[in-house]
Amino acid sequence: MKGFCGGVSSLAYWKAIDGDRKSVLGGFIMGLAETPPGGDTTFGALMEKGQGKNQHSRLCLLASLSAFFWFCLLYFHFVVFGGGGLTDNSPQLDPISINGESINPPPLDLKPSPPVTQSATVNLPEIDVGRDRVVVDKPSKDEIQGNLRIKNEDRPKMEIKTYPFMRALRTVDNKSDPCGGRYIYVHDLPPRFNEDMLKECKSLSLWTNMCKFTTNAGLGPPLENLEGVFSNTGWYATNQFAVDVIFNNRMKQYECLTNDSSLAAAIFVPFYAGFDIARYLWGHNTSTRDAASLALVDWLVNRPEWSIMGGKDHFLVAGRITWDFRRLTDQDSDWGNKLLFLPAAKNMSMLVVESSPWNANDYGIPYPTYFHPARDADVFDWQDRMRKLEREHLFCFAGAPRPGNVKSIRGQIIDQCKNSKVGKLLECDFGESKCHSPSSIMQMFQSSLFCLQPQGDSYTRRSAFDSMLAGCIPVFFHPGSAYTQYTWHLPKNYSQYSVFIPEDDIRRNISIEQRLSQIPAEKVKEMREAVINLIPQLIYADPRSKLETFKDAFDAAVGAVIDKVTKLRKDIIEGRKDDSFIEELSWKYALLDEGQVVGPHEWDPFFSKPKKDGKSESNSLSVEAAKNSFKNEQRQQS
Repeated sequence: MKGFCGGVSSLAYWKAIDGDRKSVLGGFIMGLAETPPGGDTTFGALMEKGQGKNQHSRLCLLASLSAFFWFCLLYFHFVVFGGGGLTDNSPQLDPISINGESINPPPLDLKPSPPVTQSATVNLPEIDVGRDRVVVDKPSKDEIQGNLRIKNEDRPKMEIKTYPFMRALRTVDNKSDPCGGRYIYVHDLPPRFNEDMLKECKSLSLWTNMCKFTTNAGLGPPLENLEGVFSNTGWYATNQFAVDVIFNNRMKQYECLTNDSSLAAAIFVPFYAGFDIARYLWGHNTSTRDAASLALVDWLVNRPEWSIMGGKDHFLVAGRITWDFRRLTDQDSDWGNKLLFLPAAKNMSMLVVESSPWNANDYGIPYPTYFHPARDADVFDWQDRMRKLEREHLFCFAGAPRPGNVKSIRGQIIDQCKNSKVGKLLECDFGESKCHSPSSIMQMFQSSLFCLQPQGDSYTRRSAFDSMLAGCIPVFFHPGSAYTQYTWHLPKNYSQYSVFIPEDDIRRNISIEQRLSQIPAEKVKEMREAVINLIPQLIYADPRSKLETFKDAFDAAVGAVIDKVTKLRKDIIEGRKDDSFIEELSWKYALLDEGQVVGPHEWDPFFSKPKKDGKSESNSLSVEAAKNSFKNEQRQQS
């Protein structure tokens, strides 16, 4: 039994070393001690029969040799032919037979696989077996890494660019900052560009002493309310071209000013462009008219703030019509200066009381009215008062004819007012006129349902804003008088607050009275309410104070400039560029809804540019309008 016991000890040793695989061999050896096949006498029973000591020793030796033989045989089979080592514990798949041939699949990998992204997909070769697909080969580690390297090389490399204005954009994400995305940086211009002009206020107009109109932060002298037409506070004799100084003084009260230009959503240039050109429009050569504009541009382009976006984040205000700043030639006989044609100025946004439909660097803002409230309560009170008024006239018109302009429809409008029992006319001409009395004008507007607003010397007129301030529904005859001008301040759907009658209808003697009478009373009420609700964003609040809940014309303009610059910055970062933009169709773009593209429009005939000898006459016609507008200032002051 000593040999046998030694054999058993050896089996225990190998089992400990070789793990589960050797348990098969151990089980077989232990079976030697059991009943042999076909017999009922065990190996131990034979020993108990005592056939002699020598026989017992031989039997024990034979059992040990037999056990050792089987051990060697099985070990050789499992270890050598099994292909595994002593340390390979991976479970194996059974061979799969395909067309009589045996395929040994690779061992299963019980380790969790790393997540595979789209850019790191590894394709394994497969073989079809009926409906099943069997992986027949596993790529090596080098093949996988090569696959990944190819994928990464094929992927386009994105260059992460940084821009100086990105810090300003990030302020929007700071929810704890009420000024995030709204900061304005104001250039500290030399005083010759603004304050020095006010010191020479007598020279700002050829026929008007502007000194009284630059008082009270640009609002002019207070209006007396002798006839009870106005409210008790907030009314001033404001000049229609005083926006330069009013806007600049409002900017001084802006709640989100910053001295750090890197935070600025936009940059304001406090240049009194309108005052500058007004003093030189008549009787001065082009060098004099251009001097301040050229000096301003030279100063700006040398500032570090300009280099951030080449001036595309800059804006300035000019309280005159755009044609005063669009001189085409350097001939002294040509009108105005060339500020808006200077290359640097084309990058800036210029806010004017009348913009060009064919150019992209100017934007229309409202003419100033007589009302400049200092408190929200003043606005509420005025709106309530306009709602309650009884309006005895169906329509009215305040203005003078234009006998020298064959295209003007003012003569026909005046005739219709005179011949109508429901129309009211306030004729304006040379000499003393009620048209120069704010009280007379506002009183007529307050007593009328509709106020007729044909073109003046140019597309626009201040009267449109005075009438809406009075709660009177404006009637326009050309889309350039409001709809394509004040897109920051008026709804795109013009039928909500106004009536449009094409000029050609008036030339064909269409009855204004009949057209307006056909509008249902309920619709008239809705339109008047829409006009009254627009009042806050059409007026300029007192620059020395600030409205709490209302946004005035200044707020609407600044917000629109910020939105414009912010969109441009995001487009630059994301690489978007509108190569299809056509500047000559500028008037159309602001009228588009999201997703729309420029195409044919019902107002195309109003903005078609007449040709003569292959050249456009639109600019020359606009210059004539500007000259006539300037002459009209003379009539108003005579």
